[in-house]
Amino acid sequence: MFVKNCINPSHKILNLILFISLLFSVRTIKASDPDEHTAIVHDSLQEHAAAGAHHEEHDGKVNIGALAIEHILDSHAWHLWGHGEDAVSIHLPVIFYSNKTGLNLFSSSRFGHGEQSYNGYSLHEEKIVSEDESEKIYDISITKNVAQMMISMLILFGLFISIAKSYGKTGVTNAPKGKQSFFEPLIVFVRDDIAKSNIGKNHTKFVPFLLTVFFFILINNVLGMLPIGANLTGNIAFTFVLSFITLIVTNINGNANYWHHLFLPPAPKWLYPILIPIEIVGIFTKPFALMIRLFANMSAGHIIIISLIGLIFIFKSIAVSPISIAFALFIDVLECLVAFLQAYVFTMLTALFIGSAVEEHHHDHEGHSHENEASVNAKH
Repeated sequence: MFVKNCINPSHKILNLILFISLLFSVRTIKASDPDEHTAIVHDSLQEHAAAGAHHEEHDGKVNIGALAIEHILDSHAWHLWGHGEDAVSIHLPVIFYSNKTGLNLFSSSRFGHGEQSYNGYSLHEEKIVSEDESEKIYDISITKNVAQMMISMLILFGLFISIAKSYGKTGVTNAPKGKQSFFEPLIVFVRDDIAKSNIGKNHTKFVPFLLTVFFFILINNVLGMLPIGANLTGNIAFTFVLSFITLIVTNINGNANYWHHLFLPPAPKWLYPILIPIEIVGIFTKPFALMIRLFANMSAGHIIIISLIGLIFIFKSIAVSPISIAFALFIDVLECLVAFLQAYVFTMLTALFIGSAVEEHHHDHEGHSHENEASVNAKH
């Protein structure tokens, strides 16, 4: 019954808003000068990967660093296997709006492997650039990460709608079977051990949001572990939007006590010029920590595994393979734990932040109760 209740229209709308917010975290770029953005971490990684690939073409060596960075970055084509001309990829749609040519839609195969131009446009470090320096481009392409986001959304909706229908047929009194028996403990865990224990009596209305966040991150963590999967949760733009949604949900639901503690902290007034700015900065540092934690942990695992396998090619000796593969297998198994752990940590901290915003304080009420009790005792 609990799962069935979570799939009502209002909760569907909440899930849809979450997905749309993630999908349309659009990058606005100036096509004439892509070098202006090299200070951004994501672009710096792309620069390193491109330089590594260029180095590989010249000396024939495998650049493990370039391969590792390429694996964790987003792209306009979904690479499956192979390299160079023998590479097998799924070409994704390129969609962007230009202030000169309007809406453009075509396949990323038009760019070849990023070495060709089409209608005056080309890819530079996975950014669409134009020959016209004054042209401005708004890129909303279906990239590899966006495609995986859509796949995970379909899995999430299909899975829980199916579970809700199963409960509707069998009822809640019967023992769960199949996928119900696997997911029910996780759902109850999120409801009781994450939402209820951190938010309190008002936890019910936040459970659908927390379930969506938990399973959305978990599914993408698992898909990212596949050799042909996309490293969506290791993309800082994705974790930024998730954290931003947490920021919005927390502050929209903040009660009077939350805002009173923020702008009138329980401290001497002469400390307010110091404490109030710290409290305001704290509003943003909490979701920022969520963003960095998920991004760093999921990216690190992928890089370590590829680097360990790459030791075979660096030393050019099969004698290294037993040690390399053994350590890579150990890290891969550890990643299975990290996939669940990071979904739990993100959801738990989100519930903790929401709980601190909706928590009711009863100091005054308790104080009056103690006074009344003392007066009664005095009369007796």
